[in-house]
Amino acid sequence: MRLVPSDAASSPVPPRPGTAPRSSRVVVLVSGGGSNLAALLAAHDDPAYGARVVGVVSDRPDAGGLRVAQEAGVATAVVAPGDFPDRAAWDAGLAQAVRVFDPALVVSAGFMRIVGSAFLASFAGRTLNTHPALLPAFPGAHAVRDALAHGVKVTGCTVHVVDAGVDTGPIVAQRAVEVLPGDDEATLHERIKEVERALLVDVVGRAAREGLVVRGRDVTFGRR
Repeated sequence: MRLVPSDAASSPVPPRPGTAPRSSRVVVLVSGGGSNLAALLAAHDDPAYGARVVGVVSDRPDAGGLRVAQEAGVATAVVAPGDFPDRAAWDAGLAQAVRVFDPALVVSAGFMRIVGSAFLASFAGRTLNTHPALLPAFPGAHAVRDALAHGVKVTGCTVHVVDAGVDTGPIVAQRAVEVLPGDDEATLHERIKEVERALLVDVVGRAAREGLVVRGRDVTFGRR
């Protein structure tokens, strides 16, 4: 595990106690460019939003989301699978890296890894993922392509609670996106991403302000 603060030093920098109320603390997992992360960071401008990104963790040292975080002054960590002897050890390392930031909520935003039992032991029921389809339709890494190939007229995006499966967790919220004549994978995915960012920002803010309760497959906002 490599914790990488904004100055790219290699020594761990734990969050300072009291920098954000625990109920507001969010850690974001990224593998790519970080557009969803950027939307969450932009929401910090609203003092009533309720959620605050306090750490960003990636499985790739070259992920663009790390730079987005560092430019915003948010501490980052890299937990690369190649630094661990096996997947179980990597999963435990990921859990450790996230635990450093003491989050109330974890958001998988373009994170291209499936978390395992060690991670879920710490963060089950409070880890959210975004997916570019209306689950349970079209799970997996090629949701937009699969939806087009199936000929659907409406698709969309889903925010769901992460479990041990692939896009199988309880659904928190969904929004529909119409498939337009002439759409290809790139054009449709871009429109889905716009809706997905807004949905994610809304869900994370509500979860921070109101709490999130998961009972089986039923997810509601509120405190237990």
